[in-house]
Amino acid sequence: MLKRQNPGTPERSRDLTADGGALSMSHNDSRSFFNLSQLVLSAGQIKPSPALKHSKITYFEVEIVDVQSKKQICIVDKVPPASTILDVKHKFHKACPQWYPSRVGLQLERNGPFLKDSTSIQSLAVSSIITLYFTDLGQQVGWTTFFLTEYTGPLLIYLLFYIRLSTIYDQVESRKNFRHPVVHLACFCHCLHYIRHLLETLFVHKFSEGHTPLKNMIKGCAFYWGFTSWIAYYINHPRYTPPCSIWPQTSFLCCSCFSGNRTCFPSPTYNPFTWLFLLVSCPNYTYEAGSWISFTVMTQTLPVGIFAFLMVIQMSLWAQKKHKLYLKRFYPEVRRKAAMIPIIF
Repeated sequence: MLKRQNPGTPERSRDLTADGGALSMSHNDSRSFFNLSQLVLSAGQIKPSPALKHSKITYFEVEIVDVQSKKQICIVDKVPPASTILDVKHKFHKACPQWYPSRVGLQLERNGPFLKDSTSIQSLAVSSIITLYFTDLGQQVGWTTFFLTEYTGPLLIYLLFYIRLSTIYDQVESRKNFRHPVVHLACFCHCLHYIRHLLETLFVHKFSEGHTPLKNMIKGCAFYWGFTSWIAYYINHPRYTPPCSIWPQTSFLCCSCFSGNRTCFPSPTYNPFTWLFLLVSCPNYTYEAGSWISFTVMTQTLPVGIFAFLMVIQMSLWAQKKHKLYLKRFYPEVRRKAAMIPIIF
């Protein structure tokens, strides 16, 4: 009698085998995913690649127009936004070589002020085309050259009169008349005054603008050189009448004191001559005026008095202008100070 086979046995074994394989594959996939996760975590967070930024640079066109005729002189193209007025002047000089940068004056408006070299083009732009008005400033000289020329002349001219050249004074009269000590003292103070100015020009002063018109130097030299010749002629003349004996010593002390060093506004130091900063905004003009007034008292001559009077007027105008500028910039420190003369002006 044959045994009856169970028909579900082979199929069941196959199902179990299939289920075991599926479980094994699922286990392997889980392990692979786990290993991949560990690899990613150990490597750190994956950062997305940065997007490339395409910077778009906008260039300006600067139209240079003559301020008088309103005719176009040239167009300076491809001017970057970071450029300054000085850069435009250099490019303008390449297009028009007859006008070098220091001779070029550019204005945003016809009656407006001249633009500084440090002014940014982007700050002036309303559109991509900028119109600037051109003015020929004429021949220019540096400020250092200006002051060195202006102060060297009086120093040398006074010494020429002091040695009493035969072309200026009568030699017989020069030998016969004895020089009063005031003559020597006046020469010492005058030379010391201008030597100090020369040293300050070389080692102290810092000029904001690099150039000034040549005609200004000619006018300044004519003023200083002319008055020095007039002053020196009288003081060093053989017939010069000395002042009272009490004045030379006192005036010399004043002249020496008022030749003190200057310091930058507005910080007094341990130097007593800088304490005047506590009372006035421009003590350098106060000392300058005091030195010439003292020199007038010491020599008692009309040319020195006229020169001192004109210098006081000019320096008072400069001091008033600077005082107004200081009031805008340093109002709390300057509002209780005078411009040049303590309490008065």
